[in-house]
Amino acid sequence: MPDAKFADPRLAPLYDRFEADRDDLDAYLAIVEEFGAREILDVGCGTGVFALLLAERHHQVTGVDPAAASLAVARAKPGADKVRFILGDATTLPPLQVDLATMTGNVAQVFLSDADWTATLAGIHRALRPGGRLVFESRDPARRVWQDWLRDWTPQRVEVAGVGVVESWGKVTRVAVPFVTFDGAVSFPDGTVVPTSSTLRFREREELEASLAATGFRVDEVRDAPDRSGHEFVFVATRL
Repeated sequence: MPDAKFADPRLAPLYDRFEADRDDLDAYLAIVEEFGAREILDVGCGTGVFALLLAERHHQVTGVDPAAASLAVARAKPGADKVRFILGDATTLPPLQVDLATMTGNVAQVFLSDADWTATLAGIHRALRPGGRLVFESRDPARRVWQDWLRDWTPQRVEVAGVGVVESWGKVTRVAVPFVTFDGAVSFPDGTVVPTSSTLRFREREELEASLAATGFRVDEVRDAPDRSGHEFVFVATRL
């Protein structure tokens, strides 16, 4: 199940406020242009930030996400009529033949079981035209970023019109590599507190390469993430 930050109707509208810095998407926009992709599938599109950036640039975009509350936010944004938003995941897509599929941010790490990860890759493979590309990022477990999270995770506060100051906080509560769980909550001025919880899986590079090969992809290259140099693998793979 998606974290309440994405799935709870009280929290989904706040996500963009707490995650306002999306400089990480610049690299994906550049990759779209690099490969001349016209039709794009955004897996785990959330509140539609990347999908709408693509639509502004006149790309044909399909965004899929399992969190209805996040999709409601996406569909209410200016320009949303230019994006095909679908409730579901990569395993439930209608027939598609896109040029490029993406999983930005932590999307590739929310698939905790090998079965779910394999099914997701297979679904993306079906949605890509032959020769189409899949681009996604995954944090390098060797960097042990959860140790920084244990030290440095601080509460965030945003002013929401008509509501007041809303606070979000979280902390790492369990490390059982390759799984890292962090729990937290969002509190509202009226005293409402909504708990949140997420678990990410940190896969090794070789593990990711093997899973791609097993689902019909060729790994063309593994790039560095410009916004987190040395901390992430950015996979570029071609559908065979």
